[in-house]
Amino acid sequence: MEPVKILIVATSHGQIENSNRKTGLWLEELAVPYYIFKEAGAMITLASPKGGEVPLDPKSESIIVSTSTTKRFQKDQEAMFLLENSIPIDTQKAEDFDLVFLLGGHGPMWDFPANEPLKQLLEDFNLQHKFIGAVCHGAAALIPVINKLEEPLMKGRQVTAYSNSEEQVSGMVSSLPFLLESKLIDLGAAYSKGPDFLSNMVIDGNIITGQNSASAKMVARKLLLCFKESPKKVDAVIH
Repeated sequence: MEPVKILIVATSHGQIENSNRKTGLWLEELAVPYYIFKEAGAMITLASPKGGEVPLDPKSESIIVSTSTTKRFQKDQEAMFLLENSIPIDTQKAEDFDLVFLLGGHGPMWDFPANEPLKQLLEDFNLQHKFIGAVCHGAAALIPVINKLEEPLMKGRQVTAYSNSEEQVSGMVSSLPFLLESKLIDLGAAYSKGPDFLSNMVIDGNIITGQNSASAKMVARKLLLCFKESPKKVDAVIH
């Protein structure tokens, strides 16, 4: 049996606009799924809009939020090589992968929605009835994606993502180009959330979303399970 081929997409954006503050990928959102996928025998490709080294949000590396998994990742030469040598997203094709997993951190709020190759890639994944997973701000990549009816992919779809209330607690509301929860609702998505900073997942057909970094484990495991149970089709109407 061939291993599942997974494309993980991370941000290339490491700076909060009009500020000297750094941002990027939230490390836990890569580290946790990485080991889940790796231990399942998956072939993992890490891509980003620009390719090369993926910027990490400094706060995600702090002692306060570090976990045994993030520490393991930081000491893992193979994992760190992947992080430092991501592949440009415009060189990747949906037909070469079984699943795609979109990572968060605040960086994607700037470079995911405007990235045309990422938009096209996700539209291809959807048209090919393949599963799309997103955690936290990774759902920002779904904003410009349209379906075969040329309507927003998110229109009428059940979805979650980092919430407005979580942004408020994080003190990021005034620093962002938009609020992700509000933007998804504007597109017609049926957005829902759980308690702030606790794991929460929503599944709608081939779209599996997690609210925040605590949801990364749940979404990664569900992606693998869905692929195993339905590798050739999605047991739902895909718009």
